[in-house]
Order: sequence, then structure tokens, then C-alpha cells
Amino acid sequence: MRQRTILITGCSSGIGLDTARRLKDDGWMVFASCRAPADCTLREDEGFEAPQLDYEDTESIALCANEVLDATDGKLDAVFHNGAYAIPGPLEDIPVKALRTQFEANFLGWHDLNRHLIPAMRRAGHGRILLNSSVLGIVGMRYRGSYVASKFALEGYGDVLRMEMKEAGIDVVLIEPGPIDTDFRKNAVAQFEKWVDWTSSARRAQYEDSLLAQLHSGSGRGTQWPASAVTDAVVKALTARHPKARYGVTMPTHAMAIARRILPTRALDWVLSKG
Repeated sequence: MRQRTILITGCSSGIGLDTARRLKDDGWMVFASCRAPADCTLREDEGFEAPQLDYEDTESIALCANEVLDATDGKLDAVFHNGAYAIPGPLEDIPVKALRTQFEANFLGWHDLNRHLIPAMRRAGHGRILLNSSVLGIVGMRYRGSYVASKFALEGYGDVLRMEMKEAGIDVVLIEPGPIDTDFRKNAVAQFEKWVDWTSSARRAQYEDSLLAQLHSGSGRGTQWPASAVTDAVVKALTARHPKARYGVTMPTHAMAIARRILPTRALDWVLSKG
């Protein structure tokens, strides 16, 4: 029986790394791609194939796809799009260039990679494309607008791609995690410091009073789930004979999905403003 193959992006740490290790233990041939070459070396030291991939670099996307397809004789079974980051801050303080890079990393690069991989999946007559979305692809929250916009775009993209790929035997699945214990916040702080000139903002007093503190510790309040919770959902999506369109991960994701369906918009705004 042929060994199953998967490309996972964003495997430097967190969800991508946990999923890569689980699937490798389960017998998959895992291509554990990372953005930084140094992280690719670490994955290679663990026994992974680890092509470098930066969603903001079209050349690296093409090179990664070609490397993976060459290694699998053009028979890649699945891809799990996971690499992403946030640029936190009020939308009025997010530069247009920052928003463009956010969409390159969290959305456009994913589409670019899919366009390299889908022809091979079509020829094989099967494949699974997993898109790591977020509870913030279901509801929006203040000061996370750049990330929310990219995940809302991903949700719509996933729905349309799922319908379009059905006739080709390719399943498209959205994974929707809530609060997961990873380096996501630390990386978001670095992006904020890179892009947001809060000292020149009309909200400067608000930053000094609460927003900076919220940036550094806000998501640390309350329960965070381990990355393995997402891995569990990924394994289900990969092994189910007929995978669901969406796999919600963590209680907040399920709660927000229900709230989005039953609450009037203004009532939902009020609930979300407390988070």
C-alpha cells in the first residue's frame, strides 16, 4: 500500500509542528515546510522532508510545490495550510502595506500554492486541501481586524473551492481553532511593533491606558487549548471517508458559531466587545 503524503506549512512550532509529528508517527510521509531556513534544518534533523516556503514569496511557493511533487511522483494526497500570523491593532492604525502583507501571508499565498498542487490532485483523481481558519473567521473582534479580514476571506474561499473541487474528487475542509497555546501572540506583538505607529495615533491615550497591556497579555486570560486539539481535528479531516466542511476546535469556536446564527448583529457586537 502506497505511503500517504502530506505537505504542512508553518511547521516551525505550534499547530504545524504538532500535526507534522503526529502524522509522521501515524506513517505519513510528511513535508514539514517552514518559512525560515533554520527551522527547516531543525525539521530535517527530526527526519522530515522540510522544504522552505514563505507565503509572501511566489518563487519559494513554486519551488516548494515542485520539490514536493517531484518527491511524490506527482501524487500528493493532502496539503494542510497552516502558516499565518496577525498584525493586531485598530484598523485605522494599520497601514495599507501591512494589510497587503497580511493577505499575502494568510490568503493569497495559500491560493498560489493550491494552484500549483491542484493539477496533480486532479490527475490523481483525489486529494484533500485543509485550510486552517479561526474562530475569527466566524466572528470579528476589535483590534484584530487585519487578521479577521484575512480569515473571513479564507472562509468564503474555502466554501467556493469545496463546491468547485467536488467533481474532481478533491475535498476542501476548513479547520476553525479557538484559543490555542502557541507562539501566535508573541509573533503578533512583533508584527505590531513593526507596523503600528501608535504614538502618532488618535488613540494614543487609549493605547497607554489599556491597548498595549491587552496586546501583550489579553489572550492569556482564560483557557487555552493545546496544539494537539487542532491536530485531532486534522486527523479526523484526513481520515474520514466523507470529511465535514468544517471542524470547529475548542468550546469558544462552537459557542461563537451558535451566537453568530442566533443573535442579532448589535447583540453579537455587545457580546464580542466584552472579550
